[in-house]
Amino acid sequence: MKSLSVLLTCTLASTSAVARADFTYQESTQITGGSVVSMMKFAGAFSKQARQVGDPILTSVMVKGNRMIRNSKDHSEIIDLDAGTVTEIDHLRKQYTTVTFEQMRQQMEAAVAKAKAEQSKQQEQPQQPSSNDSQNVDLKFNIKVRNTGASKDVAGLSAKESIMTMTVDATDQKSGQTGSLAITTDMYLAPDIPGYDEVRDFDRRYAIKMGTVINGAINPQMMAMMQQPAAGKGMADMVEEMSKLKGIPVLQIMRMGTTIDGTPLPAASEAPLPVGPPPPSAGDIAKQSASSAIMSSLPFGGFGKKKKQEAPPPATDAAQPTAAVLVEMNTQMTNFSKASVDPSQFSPPAGYKQVEPKQMD
Repeated sequence: MKSLSVLLTCTLASTSAVARADFTYQESTQITGGSVVSMMKFAGAFSKQARQVGDPILTSVMVKGNRMIRNSKDHSEIIDLDAGTVTEIDHLRKQYTTVTFEQMRQQMEAAVAKAKAEQSKQQEQPQQPSSNDSQNVDLKFNIKVRNTGASKDVAGLSAKESIMTMTVDATDQKSGQTGSLAITTDMYLAPDIPGYDEVRDFDRRYAIKMGTVINGAINPQMMAMMQQPAAGKGMADMVEEMSKLKGIPVLQIMRMGTTIDGTPLPAASEAPLPVGPPPPSAGDIAKQSASSAIMSSLPFGGFGKKKKQEAPPPATDAAQPTAAVLVEMNTQMTNFSKASVDPSQFSPPAGYKQVEPKQMD
């Protein structure tokens, strides 16, 4: 009986391994607009990297069993679930780093311990002003998903449109400054792609393997923010709203920016970015609404110490901007294939040098 049990176990394991097929697709990501593009065009006179900011980034994603690689021109990432490692490859420097899940967990635990120690120190000395005022910021989250019913052909697939909007309104309790960060993502979802279940299943197994690393992957500033009741409710709302998304996002157009009154940014299908003069910069909007508060209270830096802006001059006939799109980014999936993947794809190229990974701050 025991030998029969062992035989059945081996057979099931072998069947499971055979059932997993290879799958590949290509992902194209491109910054298509926003004030960041305008600034980069200006900087392009001095920097080759700035001139390339609008160039598409092509990434090949390959899954083979318990390994996945995201491979682009300058950088590759290999995830090996059997070995429990993540390998980052720098093709420009011809070098790579490999870190284990356990090392990542240890680094995260050290970062959490450091954040708790700093928080305790601040509580013991409340009279001393802190360089990080995230604890003095009231946050309000608003997340919504709308299934518009519109459809579009994307890479030969019939995809339906869903629009997800998120706004984060912040008020500095000390200065009274307010600001809003807005993110709107216009998504076109295909109901099914033969073979894409391999990607979903890999992501599920990866999340299980990572365990506490995934759950605790929050930097100290974000940890402070997430302690607020509004942040917890915002995350719960996000889970509920995300459940409305059905299908595979073969095309996503994401906009991130700032608004004066906290209203969501319009989706790309609702209001294309203007062609001609560059859109108002984040600085222009910040002068009117102190939106720099929200940008710095999130994990982008400390709250600004500037005094409140004086009352704006009387309105003129020219319409004042109420929102600024900092960046618009387009991501599209194409070239889906169930063809076999060469195992050599999941190793650093010959001649590349292994270096020690950087430690988390």
